[in-house]
Amino acid sequence: MFTRSLIPDREPARSPGRESARSRTMRAARQALRVLAAELGTPAGPGTPLFGNVHSRWLRRLPYIVACAFTVILLPSTGTVLSNYGMSGGLAVWLVGGLATAQTVPLLLAVTRPLQAWWVIFAADILCAMALTGADRIAGRAWPWPPPVVIGYLVLMLALSLRERRRTLMAVWLTTGVVGLLFAPVAPDRSHSTGVLLFVLTGVLLLMGAILRERGAVQRKLLEQETISEAERARRTLLEERARIARELHDVVAHHMSVITVQADSAPYRISGIPKEAQEEFGAIAATARESLAEMRRLLGVLRSEEAERHHGPEKTPQPGIGQLPKLVEGTVRAGVPVELALPEELPALEPAVDLSAYRIVQEALANVVRHAPGARTRVSVTATADRSRLTVLVVNSAPPAPSAPLETGGTGHGLIGMRERVRLVDGSLDTGPLPDGGFRVAARLPLSALPLSAKDSATA
Repeated sequence: MFTRSLIPDREPARSPGRESARSRTMRAARQALRVLAAELGTPAGPGTPLFGNVHSRWLRRLPYIVACAFTVILLPSTGTVLSNYGMSGGLAVWLVGGLATAQTVPLLLAVTRPLQAWWVIFAADILCAMALTGADRIAGRAWPWPPPVVIGYLVLMLALSLRERRRTLMAVWLTTGVVGLLFAPVAPDRSHSTGVLLFVLTGVLLLMGAILRERGAVQRKLLEQETISEAERARRTLLEERARIARELHDVVAHHMSVITVQADSAPYRISGIPKEAQEEFGAIAATARESLAEMRRLLGVLRSEEAERHHGPEKTPQPGIGQLPKLVEGTVRAGVPVELALPEELPALEPAVDLSAYRIVQEALANVVRHAPGARTRVSVTATADRSRLTVLVVNSAPPAPSAPLETGGTGHGLIGMRERVRLVDGSLDTGPLPDGGFRVAARLPLSALPLSAKDSATA
């Protein structure tokens, strides 16, 4: 006879410290699984092919050639090996064909998207290992990863290591090892385990591929730095040369122009009895010198401006254009050259570069007439084509009215060279040459809209 206790049994009290440690462990495990899933589900970048940035065409095709070669070799060999394991007859034939295809064909996808290819191939490898667990002739054979599976997986690891981040590679490696360990307790009798072998070989290939990828990245960065350094040195040399030219212009040309201005302005006060016409001439000389000095200062500012070279920004002072041609012709007439100017009633809208080029061409042509054919009758005309696509600038002078020595006898030809360079920059054409009557002709054809630099480069290329 026994008595039943009416007092309920008490559960042993759990230690708060033990419960806290267990919760911390579970929390850390969940966090690790989230990180692992994030790394395995996030590719490193867009699906650009491996070696897609190299210049050699053969190197760009090499990943496709290797992937095709391994796919062609491993597809039939995987099916043959699985059949030798005892998976043959009936539905097993279809299973073998599906597994072999899923384990090899995604190698072609690995050229552009290796992480997505890994998901497909690794899932097929796991299904294959589970199917081989009950195979008839597995004794004495490799399991869970048959030899063709190991080879295809290592090829995939090489492609993966050349593309993905370190953390993704680590996640893939650990996942491979964990799955191999999970298969160990259910290994068939008398089979040779390849879980550790694949784990070790995968780690070696991932490490080698990551080293090669980082080495290539370092070399590319060094090459970029060298290119930047060379460009910086060339830019510094250009700025130094511009500063030197600006100093020479300031010290020589600007100084002389300032002297001319002062002398022309002070001539009526220093010399008595000067006729009114001569005073007006001195005033015109001073005004022209001041205008030239202002343009010289603007040019000096451009040459010394590092910001203008860096951003190609607009110059702060307005540039002369066709609208200033009457003033230019007036100054030339005061210099003793009869000039006739013909402009269209409505000036077409011009790009700043075209407008400036037209003005400078007329300016240089008139300066050549003053220097080499003083007193020659000159005609300047600016016309636009009927379709408003091109602008024609024509400067024609006759022979001097009387034989006289030119103001300058030793021309350098820099003026004509400068005109040709201006015309070429706006994608125009220039025709210059002497006339039968002893005169000279300058004809420039300019587009009403300047051709963008990129389009011009591609057209000339």
